[in-house]
Amino acid sequence: MQLHGYFRSAAAYRVRIALNLKGLTAKHAFRHLRKGEQRAPDYLALNPQGLVPSLELDDGSVITQSLGIIEWLDETFPEPPLLPADRLQRARVRAFAQVIACDTHPVQNLKVLNRLRTLGLSEDAVTDWAAAANREGLTACEQLIAREPGPYCFGPTPTLADLCLVPQLGNARRFGVDLSRFVRLLKAEAVAKVLPEFADAAPEHQPDAE
Repeated sequence: MQLHGYFRSAAAYRVRIALNLKGLTAKHAFRHLRKGEQRAPDYLALNPQGLVPSLELDDGSVITQSLGIIEWLDETFPEPPLLPADRLQRARVRAFAQVIACDTHPVQNLKVLNRLRTLGLSEDAVTDWAAAANREGLTACEQLIAREPGPYCFGPTPTLADLCLVPQLGNARRFGVDLSRFVRLLKAEAVAKVLPEFADAAPEHQPDAE
């Protein structure tokens, strides 16, 4: 397997955590987003969206979108499971993950922020946009797990929800969001980040980190 990613991509970060939790090793191909390497013709042939991550399998098959990759990994390598066995709880985990991966992260990623810059917004306004997107999504996430026992987002082991939460909190900090009111989210993050599978996947530990 080969994972195409970028050290600071929250979506690629999710997949790195999943690979680590599954005990899997993948080769890494780095696509520098700020240099536009994700739009190179050879990469667009793999992923027509020109986004990271993409997971290239040994038989040449390619899976795009972080949640699609993670669910494929979970179905192909079922231990340890990243989704609960209970159907209702599994739906809740997926919903939490989608709040981040579908409704929060995309509207504060580099592509959108660059578009705002081309429309004439100041750098302060662009940062405010990203911070507001993070606050809105994290506020919903805090409420979604307020009654979950923990210590992780949904119980005693990490799930897809934690794989999405930890990278997103990192994004929120980069945009100056005050996270102190997200008590439940911070508790889940704290217990996850001490795991080597999460720590080794962190952006600052990647070979392409700047």
